Amino acid sequence: MSKKIKKKVVASSPRKKVTPTVSRARSSALGASNDELIYGKQHYILMVAGMGLMFLGFILMLGGDMPDNNTWDPNIIYSNRRTVLAPILILLGLIVEIVAVFKK
Repeated sequence: MSKKIKKKVVASSPRKKVTPTVSRARSSALGASNDELIYGKQHYILMVAGMGLMFLGFILMLGGDMPDNNTWDPNIIYSNRRTVLAPILILLGLIVEIVAVFKK
């Protein structure tokens, strides 16, 4: 049987001073310091604008009470304000929110 020789690996002498690594627990997850916000002022303005558009769209969908309980008027329930304008405003609000979050 041949004898297996164990090789010993020795690192060369360090020429540079080795500094210890910094714990990641001390820094925040996104690399921002505690004094900085994640988003800037423009991002928050866009977010509020998007929420405002969505809120306005939901407000436009409200209503639809009939003037008389014994009659039914489809023009009140199926008006263009409710079926076209309000959903478009809600979708625009969502798009503005997405742009606000992903904008650099």
